Amino acid sequence: MLEKINDPIILTIIATFFTWGMTALGASLVFFFKTINKKVLNMMLGFAAGVMVAASFWSLLAPAIAMAENRLLPAWLIAAIGFVSGAGFLVLADKVMPHIHFFSRSGEPEGITTSWRRTMLLLFSITLHNIPEGLAVGVAFGAAAQNMNDATLLSAIAVALGIGIQNFPEGAAVSIPLRREGLSRWKSFLYGQASAIVEPIAGIIGAMLVTTMQEILPYALAFAAGAMIFVVVEDLIPESQTSDEHGSADRSSYGFIIGFTIMMILDVALG
Repeated sequence: MLEKINDPIILTIIATFFTWGMTALGASLVFFFKTINKKVLNMMLGFAAGVMVAASFWSLLAPAIAMAENRLLPAWLIAAIGFVSGAGFLVLADKVMPHIHFFSRSGEPEGITTSWRRTMLLLFSITLHNIPEGLAVGVAFGAAAQNMNDATLLSAIAVALGIGIQNFPEGAAVSIPLRREGLSRWKSFLYGQASAIVEPIAGIIGAMLVTTMQEILPYALAFAAGAMIFVVVEDLIPESQTSDEHGSADRSSYGFIIGFTIMMILDVALG
């Protein structure tokens, strides 16, 4: 199938527009709800975290280790370098890019000092999350183009499906809080779906890199995994646990297990 289309860039564009569309679909919930129950939100965030952790291992890190066999450096070292580099990239972006976390208790902006409005800072926060997601899709399709046994086209499709599924609740988790900030429903929707516009851009960059420079493929896969795990640990899990309601934080654990299981099934069954 990949040979017939013969262009992983086109496949990446299609896949990342699907994930973007799922974000827009989730963001459209703002037309029906002005607020979202914290227990539901916690479960949605936990679900997204579970999908990303499962995708990071089965679709990215495990294939990276397999592809790194019989190279100059040990496979575990190549995977470790890529993984730490991906997390380090997000650490640097987190320190530099101005943003506010949606559920930050302090509410203080992070990154470089700017006069941007709070709404834009909130939007930049979730946009930062979407960079590794788009990169993961692009790298997965780029890896499939190399005809590697551990990075098949079906596995790349599984990555896109998994990220698309978790983007639905993520879109709602962006647009509905923006509505609470005082924006109109239309503006909340537009900003919510726009938060994922970076995914096609990051996806194309990832696919182009691994298809033109095959030697960096295992590093790129591990890089995407490290960036995704950083987002999970830095933002999704802490944010899913913030609640004063008894039992609300437990919902994030249920969501995590459900999301992890669904992504594991998708990846193992398809890949």
